[in-house]
This record gives sequence, C-alpha cells and structure tokens, in this order.
Amino acid sequence: MKDLDRNFKKSGRRKQMHKKDDAGFPKDSRVNEADAPENRIEGRNPVLEALRSGRTVEKLLIARGSSEGSIREIVKRAGESGTVIQEIDRQRLDEISLSGAHQGVIAYVTPYKYAEVEEMLEAAGERGEAPFLIILDEITDPHNLGAVMRTAECCGAHGVIIPKRRSAGLTPAAIKASAGAVEYMPVGRVTNLARLLEDLKKQGIWIAGADPEGSPYTAQDLTGPIALVIGSEGRGLGRLVREKCDFLVSIPLKGRIESLNASVAAGILMYEVVRQRG
Repeated sequence: MKDLDRNFKKSGRRKQMHKKDDAGFPKDSRVNEADAPENRIEGRNPVLEALRSGRTVEKLLIARGSSEGSIREIVKRAGESGTVIQEIDRQRLDEISLSGAHQGVIAYVTPYKYAEVEEMLEAAGERGEAPFLIILDEITDPHNLGAVMRTAECCGAHGVIIPKRRSAGLTPAAIKASAGAVEYMPVGRVTNLARLLEDLKKQGIWIAGADPEGSPYTAQDLTGPIALVIGSEGRGLGRLVREKCDFLVSIPLKGRIESLNASVAAGILMYEVVRQRG
C-alpha cells in the first residue's frame, strides 16, 4: 500500500495526517521496546500456547500468505475465540517486532499479571507438594529468564521470582524464549530479595544459593521446601543475597570455561531437585 499524506486546514493551522496501515499503525511509525512490550507475544509456539491456555488475545497479526504448519492451528483457534485476525506484509511485521523472531505471527494480549509469592506457596499447598521456588538475582538477559521459566514449568516448580530493579522482565524476548511456559508458570517481582529470603525462611523454606564456593549440588538434601537462588553470570549472587542463603551449592566445571550460562545452571539444579524428590 502506497504511503499517502493528507494535508488539511483547521483553525487556521495546517496539519499533516498519515494514513494507517492494515495493522492499525501509522505507516511511518515503528514500535519500540518501550511501547507496552508486555502486551504482545511473538513467535508461533508462544502464541499457540497463549491461545491454548485461554488467554485473551485481542488482535492477531499474520504474515500475508502464511498458512503452513502451526499457523493453521493458530488461525483456527483465534477464529474460534473471536480474535481479530489481520494479514499484513512480512516487512511490516519485521518493523513491529520487538524480538526480531516473530516467525510470521504477533499477538496482542491482555497484559501479564505478576504473581504474588503467597499465591505460589498456596498453589504448592493445594497440590500437596513442598514449595519449590526459583529466585533470580539480577538476571538481565530476557532469553535466560525465558529459558528458566520453561525449565521451571517442566520441573513442576511453583514460581519464578525476580527483583523489580536490574532484572529482565516479561518482555517479548523473554516470553518467546519461554516457549509458552509464561502461560502456566507464575512469575513474581519483589522490591528486596534479601528481605524475601528472610520471609521465606520464617515459613520453613530452605534457601539454596548457586555459588562456586558451595558444596557439590548432589551432596545436599534438596527434598524439602526449597528456593533455589541463581545469580547473574558476571557477578554471581549479590553479597546480601548470598549471606541470606542457608547453604551454597556448586556445579563441577571440568573444562576451561569459568562458568555456565545462568539458565543452564538453573536447569541442572532444578532437575536435581526433581531427581531427589522423585
């Protein structure tokens, strides 16, 4: 569609109006990370899981001509739920995309609601299970956050908790990396992680921090109520957070690289909890 500018006079002033494209955005506009990123999901698997979970999808943008594979099921489910479906040029999707990996589909949804920690603990009680929480200390890479959420959901954890500052949030990149886990795994945000750890300990939950100076992770008892704390790849656990941990666990490194990716380390420790509990 060709760009058209319309000039008109109103109250003695000339104004310029830009025709909107078929996605409902001005043709010369670009959506950036600051434009309500929590309101959109990008990628086939994340969008499909959102529809399967019953999440409210307000608008679905599909690359013009796409009909292969999972796109068919996405369009079918969106149609059944009454979602507005619009076909637009793939180039326009590229401009709108925040993740850079939309795979021909972007969904606009109701904003994600961060969960309360108490809700996670209540969910554990309702399932008759010992609380199992994952706490991320300043993990700033959204792909790591998404990967941790994905593994946490597969492991049966009751929630992932992040700090409000200096941490990745539920951005399109994190949502896509979670591969749909965001629809099922509660994510909470707290102002002070050290204070949270104190509160959890008062409720009988053991705090295990991942740290190179800890004892081997297989030597620790991880069967009871537990919260695993994972630090950033660069600095590890913050000093106050580290001091609040009941004990530290380490993962043996046999090669020349000094550390594991944060989401990989989290996955190893989460599945050790699963192994011991199993």
